[in-house]
Amino acid sequence: MSQYLTPPPDYAPRKPRMKVPKGAWDTQIHLFGPASEYAFDPDSPYYSDEVSAESAIAMQDQLGLARSLLVSGGGYGLDYLHLEHTLARYPDRFRGVIFPSAQTDDEELARLHAMGVRGIRFVSDRRARNLPRIQPDVAARVRQFDWPVHFYPHGIDLVEYSDALMALDSDKIVIDHLASVPAAGGVDQPAVKKLLEMLDTGRVWVKLSGPMRCTDEEPPYPSVAPIASALVRHAPERMMWASDWPHVNMVGRTMPNDGDLLDLLAEWAPDEADRERILVTTPEALYGN
Repeated sequence: MSQYLTPPPDYAPRKPRMKVPKGAWDTQIHLFGPASEYAFDPDSPYYSDEVSAESAIAMQDQLGLARSLLVSGGGYGLDYLHLEHTLARYPDRFRGVIFPSAQTDDEELARLHAMGVRGIRFVSDRRARNLPRIQPDVAARVRQFDWPVHFYPHGIDLVEYSDALMALDSDKIVIDHLASVPAAGGVDQPAVKKLLEMLDTGRVWVKLSGPMRCTDEEPPYPSVAPIASALVRHAPERMMWASDWPHVNMVGRTMPNDGDLLDLLAEWAPDEADRERILVTTPEALYGN
């Protein structure tokens, strides 16, 4: 597969205008490199220059965030060595999520749990060919560690995959990036209705993140606001926020500033108590132990 270089993030995030509560989390970032030590999966469509843990921490400090959930980069496929090394260096700053394989046994899961891994991630068929699809056996085995199962759909995929997700032996299912629903479809489209239905089960959480994955608009992605706001109104206690830094795959598009992305939360969740839950209480309950 031909690989392209994904653009770098904006390394000068603005201070948020919004009051950021103490102990706030960013529930999805990725880190990469150096390439001499961590090779990209040849089936990944992209590769990246180094995006270091130190630069991520500087960004988080600027935004007033205390902890981050480090999701193993899709560019590495099933290889989570980079994540392991980062967790070992910064155990108080990061927790982790891996892409598992069917061969990830209980002994390996226990070792990863001790290092700070707190979840697994699957993707839909249209999302990426080098990343794992839903694996019910693995999802059942991580329940012993109380790990959430994360799922990243593509477009309106959630309608197709919802039954398989809800059939998993898991009471913690996290849908990434606003379910990637096309914002142009609005709040009444089937994928949004399905997401609200899943939230009502009490087993599902949603990341208020990746608005650029839902639309081709320029920042601040105005067509996403009605969907994000509707989700917050429906179940604020089941929402989390994430930057998705460093925003891979933004070729030919405006790179967002992460201070501006965090300030979108004040529009989507105007109530300060809801933002406290979204940024602190909920992610701490899912990942903080």
